[in-house]
Amino acid sequence: MSLAAVLIVKNEEAHLRACLETLSWADEIVVVDAGSVDATRDIARAFTDKVVVEDDWQGFGVQRQRAEALVESHWILMIDADERVTPELRDSISAAVALNQPAIYTLPRLSWCFGAFIRHSGWYPDRVARLYPRQRAGYNASLVHEKLENPERLTVKPLQGDLLHFTYRDLRHYLEKSAHYAQAWAEQRAARGKRGSLAAGIGHGIGCFLRMYLFKAGFLDGRQGLLLALLSAHSTFAKYADLWVRTRTSPPPDDAPGR
Repeated sequence: MSLAAVLIVKNEEAHLRACLETLSWADEIVVVDAGSVDATRDIARAFTDKVVVEDDWQGFGVQRQRAEALVESHWILMIDADERVTPELRDSISAAVALNQPAIYTLPRLSWCFGAFIRHSGWYPDRVARLYPRQRAGYNASLVHEKLENPERLTVKPLQGDLLHFTYRDLRHYLEKSAHYAQAWAEQRAARGKRGSLAAGIGHGIGCFLRMYLFKAGFLDGRQGLLLALLSAHSTFAKYADLWVRTRTSPPPDDAPGR
């Protein structure tokens, strides 16, 4: 049985080479680029000839579907450029593919953030469904927070060995990604006719902080745990605030100064 490692990328020159070096054992590597302006595509082409540009961005789900359509192998390992496959995880993946039993496999993801690996705060083991048989499972078309669909109700099994995740370069990177996700989330909800409120944002934000820092033992992650809980609460509030602005506020009047 053959395995394809599949990535969707944009401007990932800082991460991509290190990621692909941990995937050199895969039978096939597929990279779909969303219009990088750095060396991302050149780095990818050093590892595979399957590098395709799809720069009419329609969301994470659609981009993953485009990448899936290029795969020829029997199995797909969906991975992001800021992730690394450890040797233990590689062996676990190889064994599962060789066994070739129809199933979806989850990988335990260990994230490095603000100078430390985060082992609490609800971040670990953070199992993500990433290994699956081609044509029997696939990603939905969600704009953001896309999910792997399991229409045949295949058995879901855990793999051993960590998938390392180098998630944020710095605080600015976190805030930029957070703003992007908040915008996409609000757009998606507004398109479905949902409406937001600031009260809901405050309530969900407080709930997020308590859940991460207290109930999921974020305090055991030290100062990083406290910072992450605060930032996550802010991000949660921001997406509800964005939805409120989109659905419950009015545009400037036509006779406003400067118009």
